[in-house]
Amino acid sequence: MSKPQTITEKILAAHAGKEHAEPGELILARVDIALGNDITAPLAIKAFREVGATRVFDRERVVLVADHFAPNKDIASAIQVQILRQFAREQDLLHFYDGGEMGVEHVLLPEKGIVVPGDLIIGADSHTCTYGALGAFASGVGSTDLAAAMVNGGIWLKVPESLKFVYTGELPPWVGGKDLILHTIGDIGVDGANYRAMEFTGDAIGRLSMADRFSMANMAVEAGAKNGIIAPDAVTLEYVQGRALRPFKIDNLYSDPDAAYNYIKGYDVARLEPQVACPPSPGNVKPVSQLGEVSIDQAVIGSCTNGRLEDLQQAAQVIKGRRVAKGVRLIIIPATPLIYRQAMDQGLLAIFLEAGAVIGPPTCGPCLGGHMGILAPGETAIATTNRNFVGRMGHPESKVYLANPAVAAASAVTGRISGPAQL
Repeated sequence: MSKPQTITEKILAAHAGKEHAEPGELILARVDIALGNDITAPLAIKAFREVGATRVFDRERVVLVADHFAPNKDIASAIQVQILRQFAREQDLLHFYDGGEMGVEHVLLPEKGIVVPGDLIIGADSHTCTYGALGAFASGVGSTDLAAAMVNGGIWLKVPESLKFVYTGELPPWVGGKDLILHTIGDIGVDGANYRAMEFTGDAIGRLSMADRFSMANMAVEAGAKNGIIAPDAVTLEYVQGRALRPFKIDNLYSDPDAAYNYIKGYDVARLEPQVACPPSPGNVKPVSQLGEVSIDQAVIGSCTNGRLEDLQQAAQVIKGRRVAKGVRLIIIPATPLIYRQAMDQGLLAIFLEAGAVIGPPTCGPCLGGHMGILAPGETAIATTNRNFVGRMGHPESKVYLANPAVAAASAVTGRISGPAQL
């Protein structure tokens, strides 16, 4: 009789050609997708050449996205993207995204059907764990690990222990996946899941949209996790079918009932209110009603955490017919060209423009303090992004608060951190 396993262990075992994968075991695993961006891929390409490699292991499975400093903000970033362009052309890569095809990588790849349930995905970006929302094992790695995977299609991994987070109850209005993951990180801390798999389950997860699930998996790394994962269900299949570029199966993509976990935690979400992570850590979390008076200079709605169409719809619902407060800059960044077009077709961009917002092209931009929304000394921002470390969005003496799109939109209107209910 086979040993009970978690979904993470099953995926890793399958990619190592084994029956079982034991937590703590070192395995050589086959990679389905190897991903790099304009910050990390140039280093990987340099290492690729240094080992004497001439061809990538599979031109359809190495993906390069120029999204961090795009559109190029200066000469240095232009050279970074030039390196990607030249390599993509030389290797005849099927998936290279630049210019009008470029979107924020962790929104773009699922949208394009490049990643599918059951995959093993590595990316030289810490938020690669986003794809766990599809029932895939996805994790961030260093540029040299990416280089090795580009050469031989494999990676050495230590099988992580799994943690199980069970969410039950009906979500209140204006509470979604971003609030669930912020509440969880606030509970367990930024090192509460160090090198472990965070498995999200429960009836509340079953009712979440894919956008909310992506938000949760995206921020697993902020608790130190190796990966975040949600078992695929009807919601997943509805999203993936019609997009998937490769065949996939979900019949074994679930955790066995008696699988072993390091620990299991349960949350009743019925009384949860929108959550806000206060500086300087994603773990410094409070309900929005407990923040007091926090004035803001800037609000950012976008990123790989919350730049999807549903996020923009939520923000537009809050802001429609209202104006951005005097002295506040509201920056809206749709995460992909498709989302941009959908938001335009649905009249969302008109709502934002009428409110006094700035709408940017798809880019990571301000999230990493790259461009298109840098903070000056003493300034405060609320953002739907995933990190609020010191200096994350600009000057070390600036501050960033993290929240869901409805809170960010409401705050832009009031000029201080507010929940939609306060409007």
